Amino acid sequence: MVKAIWNGKVIAESDATVVVEGNHYFPIESVRAVYLSQSTRETVCPWKGTASYYSLEVDGKTNPDAAWYYPSPRSAAAQIRGMVAFWRRVQVS
Repeated sequence: MVKAIWNGKVIAESDATVVVEGNHYFPIESVRAVYLSQSTRETVCPWKGTASYYSLEVDGKTNPDAAWYYPSPRSAAAQIRGMVAFWRRVQVS
């Protein structure tokens, strides 16, 4: 079971993550939505497409843009459709 933890809380856990470029992508249904707030940030990956971001909010603390996902990934990255990855001090193990 892979877990994503930030500020002492389990944000996501799944035994069905997909690893792409060293990042675990969690199925969206394994992420505790109560900790997510939509961000306005977007970035573009040449082969995956346009990424959107969530900020994490846990116990009054915010970790901006700490999770990302590809709402419409390019065909080469179709395996991460509906999945979320984490960074910025989020422990994934």
